[in-house]
Amino acid sequence: MNPKKLKKLKKQVQKHPASRAEPYITRMQRYRNRFAQIPEIQVLVNNVLLADELLTKGRLPQDLPVLELPDNIQDILFQNINARFAPHDPKGDQLWNELSDALPKLDQDLRNFRDYLEDRYGMWAYISAPFAADLAQYIDGKKTLEVMAGNGYISKGLRDHDQLVYATDSKDWTKENETGKHPVTEIERLSALDAWQKYGNEVDVVIMSWSPDGLPVDWELLQAIRRSEHHVDFIVIGEMNGATDSKVFWDNLQLTGTDESLELLNRHHKVFDLIQDHTFLVR
Repeated sequence: MNPKKLKKLKKQVQKHPASRAEPYITRMQRYRNRFAQIPEIQVLVNNVLLADELLTKGRLPQDLPVLELPDNIQDILFQNINARFAPHDPKGDQLWNELSDALPKLDQDLRNFRDYLEDRYGMWAYISAPFAADLAQYIDGKKTLEVMAGNGYISKGLRDHDQLVYATDSKDWTKENETGKHPVTEIERLSALDAWQKYGNEVDVVIMSWSPDGLPVDWELLQAIRRSEHHVDFIVIGEMNGATDSKVFWDNLQLTGTDESLELLNRHHKVFDLIQDHTFLVR
């Protein structure tokens, strides 16, 4: 996709859920009922609803498919209705009008699932249970520090696999959004640099996920890690030169790691919307 078009689409799909009175999950449940006869839509909506149900219970969700309607969804819908109603049946015509009119709204809501997760749970990077299992496999028992942990989804996932993790966050964002308001595990109040100063010599792995766009704290942390004589694996989750981290960070980092390690870390960290975030090993 053309980069300018991609950037435009990202802006279009940001923060639209707040413009509607009906709650997001209520709308998704309505779509599930309305499109009950369309498997291609059911699988997308059910994935959203299952992820929300698990997060509501304090559990990590499962992986997501790409949350966008197939390009031929109107043809699929037309063929489905044609098979169920005789030609020119008013009920079939009415159903076609209702469902085809709902498709743009459904498409927008699917694309806005990340916004819902941010607004409802303070979950910025989508952390699934399978991804947490792969991360635990890579870390393999090494002491780990998570900075900017937010509500702690990564640390929770690792602790569920009996990994020793120091989960830290400055909690500076609690007045602006849901970050830090719904912790799913114990988190120590420390800035990224203070956390590194306290735990840097004790750990072998540092994890930083979705450092705020444009703020140089990520670069400051990377420089502190480089100055240390104690080597650590620095795992970064974000969108390179996109929605996360500062430009100076992306411009000056060195990518490390083997093909096998990066394949493992990204095996269950898949793109499901317009944000192209990945897991990197950095030095």
